[in-house]
Amino acid sequence: MSEQTAEEGTSQGRRVVVVGAGMAGVQTAVALREQGFRGPVTVIGAEPHQPYDRPPLSKAVLLGKAEGSAFDVDFESLGVELRLGCEVYGLRPAARELDTETGPVPYDVLVLATGAEPVMLPGTEGVPGVHLLRTLDDAERLRPVLARQHDIVVVGAGWIGAEFATAAREAGCAVTVVEAADHPLAGALPAEVAAPMTAWYADSGTELRTHARVERVEPGAVVLADGTRLPAGAVVVGIGARPATGWLAGSGIALGAHGDVLADARLRTSLADVYAVGDCASFPSARYGERLLVHHWDNALQGPRTVAANILGETPAVYDPVPYFWSEQFGRFVQYAGHHAAADRVVWRGDPAGPSWTVCWLREERLVALLAVGRPRDLAQGRRLIEAGRHMDSEALSEPARPLKDATAD
Repeated sequence: MSEQTAEEGTSQGRRVVVVGAGMAGVQTAVALREQGFRGPVTVIGAEPHQPYDRPPLSKAVLLGKAEGSAFDVDFESLGVELRLGCEVYGLRPAARELDTETGPVPYDVLVLATGAEPVMLPGTEGVPGVHLLRTLDDAERLRPVLARQHDIVVVGAGWIGAEFATAAREAGCAVTVVEAADHPLAGALPAEVAAPMTAWYADSGTELRTHARVERVEPGAVVLADGTRLPAGAVVVGIGARPATGWLAGSGIALGAHGDVLADARLRTSLADVYAVGDCASFPSARYGERLLVHHWDNALQGPRTVAANILGETPAVYDPVPYFWSEQFGRFVQYAGHHAAADRVVWRGDPAGPSWTVCWLREERLVALLAVGRPRDLAQGRRLIEAGRHMDSEALSEPARPLKDATAD
């Protein structure tokens, strides 16, 4: 890595190519200019649309309250070249070239920011009325479905499933959510934490079916493994996402078990002068003692600053954030910070049957993660406490009226 670092110090005249025009890719270009990089910067995006933000797709754009969510970035004034509607098919590191549908694109420094792609429900390819919600085109295809107030079946009670169900109910649709696990958000939260969220579905008029596996999808219906037949004018699949890295096959880029690019603490890949950031990459966290793969907006916003700093090479930067995300669902504002996998204690603040409450995860009495429902102050204070590695007084922490910052033990 020392040779790469030496090269980075003379990076100003080199061409940086960013693959991916989502949040991570766009913010990499912006961060390079903000940090003083003067060399040529090219951002390649597979979609033809002006680069846009994704969170509004499941809210304002889906409901027709906004036509789009384009980033407020003046690429021309920044001197950033956009190549949109351009698919990248492969990487040839020996030649330092990308293979694209419009021909080879040379690079000196490459940034992989291709994000993640939704997992399709097996057997539904080509079935009419089956939708994903990842892109602007997906949202625009779903908008008239909501306007016609179809019966809708959502497969998957994760974050995207809950947010889509919220929007569909607001549009007046009858919504059934089917989930193979025994509770919503099974891939993200422990059962005891997600359990109170089950009632949110019923309160909104959404039917939630857990322990429900889809046998097949037919035009107009979803058939479950137990034989139940659910009417479905439309089916929306939200069963997860995986890094969009299939195009890197044969490139020599080291990938993890989930297809994630294995970046190091400075977001460098296994190839010299190639970085990876956002949903497509995992990184080692000294804070949590494990490699993290974070599929959330804040990671795509923060990581590019580290990539830009390391491309310039003047002050090497390590990436080890406190992960953060939020979700608006069923009239609640849900926020999460940290990583709770290695926690050894859980402390509740407030009544989970009420409108606002917080769950705190501790490890050796240090706060490592928290989930806040309708308590943004807890989230803001907790995030700072996690960053500082503060020890907490568990008894004081359990008092919902006491500010988190006043519940420390040191």
